[in-house]
Amino acid sequence: MRSNGGMDMPSRLYTSAQVRAIDRRAIAACGGEGVLLMQRAGAAAFRRLRARWPEAHRILVACGRGNNGGDGWVVARLAREAGLAVEVLALPGEPNTADARAMREAALAAGVPAREANAHDGLPAADVVVDGVFGIGLSRAPDGVAAGLIAALVRQPAPVLALDVPSGLDADTGHAPGACVRASMTVTFIAAKRGLFTGDAPAHAGAVVLERLDVDPALVDAESGAVHAWTRDDLRRALPPRAPTLHKGQAGHVLVVGGDEGYGGAVRLAAEAAARSGAGLVSVATRGANVGPILAARPELMPRPVEDPHALAALALRADVLAIGPGLGQGDWGRTLFDAALALGKPCVLDADALNLLAAAPRALPAGSVLTPHPGEAARLLGSDARAVNADRFAAAAALAQRHAAVVLLKGAGTVIAAPDGMLSLCPVAEPGMATGGMGDVLTGVVAALRAQGLDAWRAAGCGALAHARAAASAARAGGARGLLAGDVIDALRRELNP
Repeated sequence: MRSNGGMDMPSRLYTSAQVRAIDRRAIAACGGEGVLLMQRAGAAAFRRLRARWPEAHRILVACGRGNNGGDGWVVARLAREAGLAVEVLALPGEPNTADARAMREAALAAGVPAREANAHDGLPAADVVVDGVFGIGLSRAPDGVAAGLIAALVRQPAPVLALDVPSGLDADTGHAPGACVRASMTVTFIAAKRGLFTGDAPAHAGAVVLERLDVDPALVDAESGAVHAWTRDDLRRALPPRAPTLHKGQAGHVLVVGGDEGYGGAVRLAAEAAARSGAGLVSVATRGANVGPILAARPELMPRPVEDPHALAALALRADVLAIGPGLGQGDWGRTLFDAALALGKPCVLDADALNLLAAAPRALPAGSVLTPHPGEAARLLGSDARAVNADRFAAAAALAQRHAAVVLLKGAGTVIAAPDGMLSLCPVAEPGMATGGMGDVLTGVVAALRAQGLDAWRAAGCGALAHARAAASAARAGGARGLLAGDVIDALRRELNP
């Protein structure tokens, strides 16, 4: 699995604090010589630069005062030794670590031209720019000369190679609170940082590649509490080939509840996605006006007109999982069915207006339920706002999971999944074609179908998010991101769910 055309995705992502702990172990294993890792990092980045842009001759390296800048000085020295035209723009002041100072002196001794960056000078022309301004330590908006330098890097036309993380991006949250480099490629070192795959990161990191710098994997794996990144291997493990004797009654029964007047399309998308995702049976509790159109479009579905709790209870008797919310509305009909559905005590997947009704009147949810909010819905559930949710998507998802004792799937580029016990995971696929109506309804159906087929809430949410995003990416490759429809994703689901 590749994220945004970049790395072979590792399954473990780390915070800055975890990476620092790994760095300390790695340096100790190098006999306390941290400069060795800096030299390896710079060399790895330079190899990636040459492989990605083999015709590049003019290289501009922007260096900060920390170890990230030290990596940049190594890249500059290697470029000079390779006969390339290279120049360094450095933030004013001395490097603040001994290793970075040593790499600066080595680059200057090799003849690398360098000057201090300021707020007035323009950037020299370059074929490739290397961003070594800030690393994993930055969690605030850049200011002063650094902010001006980053803004200049964004404005200039050459592709940018970012070292470890794009300068200005929070490596823990994926939030860019101010000026932030837009890289074509990010070379991250030793361990993958969780903030490179969610929030603002997909717009800033470009293709992400991991260079392990010959660090013993055991030193990385010793760090507990990593975020799990869902990969195609997870789909293969969760969805093995079906037994030849399987029948529809063993493949799970999903009941989709929704589709108030004028919103029949939402409930139909969710139901069809559930069927395409392998549910043996899919029923629909909806308004009577929707029954005919749903049957005409997809006769495999079983829509029923439902106007009261008794009719819903009768329809739900055989269902394994309820998908509640697509097109449900917040009127009397929607509120009545929402209350009645939760009272049945069956595992639920809640989306759209079911989440808004839950925010308005919080209550306990059936065990094994999944919430699938977008940032606006998550904000309403938390009594917050979407800006705060997006500033730390991991924290928002974790808070919701604990508050509602349910698995939470926080949608968006780099979907975050959180469990009540504190576990966190991430779907590393970001597909811009998904920015269109109905995509959330499809995801609801996918997750509900996987729950009905026996996956627990955690695996259903993670595998569902990944399969949904991969299907969207596949459909976008076939015809382009602009104009991608939710129905196109439904058509692509079977390939992803038969790994």
